Amino acid sequence: MPNTYTITELAREFDITARAIRFYEDQGLLSPSREGAGGRNRVYTPRDRTRLKLTLRGKRLGLSLSEIKSLVDMYESPKDTSAQMNRFLGVLAQHRETLEQQREDIEMSLAEITAHEDECKRLLAAIGEGA
Repeated sequence: MPNTYTITELAREFDITARAIRFYEDQGLLSPSREGAGGRNRVYTPRDRTRLKLTLRGKRLGLSLSEIKSLVDMYESPKDTSAQMNRFLGVLAQHRETLEQQREDIEMSLAEITAHEDECKRLLAAIGEGA
């Protein structure tokens, strides 16, 4: 594993755009150093790569950027680990509850759609029989 990464390398590795990486940098999730003329080239460390990986994992879980930042910062801070893990468990429980409510809402919507489809088929069959 190299000691540093370019924005292009990280974008390719994680299949995201350089713009997304710059956005995460603007949000304080990544802090690359600058090199080259006028500091135009971003240089990412293994720490930045790990933070990006954790950010994308948090995004897949449906966490907000502020929740992700807090959890990523927590990941880097070894002190008071049990309190940090309990906090993370709380965040996960909250997201589980939200997703389960969304699933319930989707199941209800699908049941309503099925009922409407059945009614339409019944009416079409009745029209077909009368014709």
